[in-house]
Amino acid sequence: MNSQDSTVMADLQAIRANYSLTSEQRQIVDHVDRVSREVLHPLQARMDAEDWWPDDLFKQMGELGLLGITAPEEMGGSGQNEFTQALVSEVISKWNPAVGLSHGAHDNLCLNNLLRNGSEEQVKKYVPGLCSGDLVGALGLTEPGAGSDALGSMATTARRDGDDYIINGSKIYITNGPIADVVLLYAKTDKSKGAKGISAFIIETDNPGFKVAQKLDKMGFRGSPTGELVFDECRVPASAMVGAENSGVSVVMSGLDLERAMVTSVCVGMAERALELGLEYAKIREQFGKPIASFQMVQSKLAEIYTEVETARAFSYRALAACVGLPKGAGGRGEIHKLTAAACLYAGEAFNKAVTEACHIHGGSGYMQDTEINRLFRANKLLEIGAGTSEVRKIIIAEELLRA
Repeated sequence: MNSQDSTVMADLQAIRANYSLTSEQRQIVDHVDRVSREVLHPLQARMDAEDWWPDDLFKQMGELGLLGITAPEEMGGSGQNEFTQALVSEVISKWNPAVGLSHGAHDNLCLNNLLRNGSEEQVKKYVPGLCSGDLVGALGLTEPGAGSDALGSMATTARRDGDDYIINGSKIYITNGPIADVVLLYAKTDKSKGAKGISAFIIETDNPGFKVAQKLDKMGFRGSPTGELVFDECRVPASAMVGAENSGVSVVMSGLDLERAMVTSVCVGMAERALELGLEYAKIREQFGKPIASFQMVQSKLAEIYTEVETARAFSYRALAACVGLPKGAGGRGEIHKLTAAACLYAGEAFNKAVTEACHIHGGSGYMQDTEINRLFRANKLLEIGAGTSEVRKIIIAEELLRA
């Protein structure tokens, strides 16, 4: 074998490493698939119908080993990387999208962000409880007047008062907000600096001045609690600040790149379930004396759904592999910013196409709210809005291409 052949083989091995699972990852996926199918899937119908979240579900997930995927084992976590965390999110979302949404807000947006950016004291104080499910985590970024322009239009403030900060403002569309024990919050500590005057805080929700203004009623992902949070002269110690003052933009931007990569996994898991449901229904539904799966137009839809699922999965794994080992403070710019936005854009649109076609295969039954395919269909739009709309994702891609 010559040197050129050796280089090619090394490249192929690197590609396979990025797109196939290790034996340990496969064991984790098999475990999560089993418990999600047996424990989480049966909850789905009631969660949707009643917008209900079981009180002890986070503790149960902690006992099942579904929390703290990236946390050290000595803190109750699994000691895995973000790629494996995304695989867990993919499988949970497949069997119960609402749990997948809340799991992602807790395990990635709160816990993993705190691990990456928090002080040693903060990590020791909060991460074990987040791993066990004794604490429920959330992320507070979006505001009533700050959505796509979350940083520039942020109105929530934190002013220094001796050894404390006093926080005023509100956050909206906060996943886990109504049940959270801790919130990773972003607020402006220096209005004159704009986005560069934002700081991050870890807030305990039993602090005076914090309240849940309302629990919101969503179209999809029902059961996952979403709310509006209000901070009215909410006093927190200076030790609650995550990172240095006015350095919150680096925390939020690196977190958003990881979030977008994680969203691709949610899309893949749900799209895979849409394919399974469409295929299953096509085999048992008979019209004109034969299963509709025998009709070429239905076969075409199934083939297209499968193609969307697998291309989204490949793009997802590519983005996630790039996120592994992302240095503290990195992200929010360059190749990783472009790649995660592109993967998220593609996966969101791929899931939309997949679930629309799968719902169409179900015909009239797919239009009924109590069917699983309908729950998937109603959930899909959020994945083209959350973590940056499809338009924002395109802007990021174009800006990075033009900057090169």
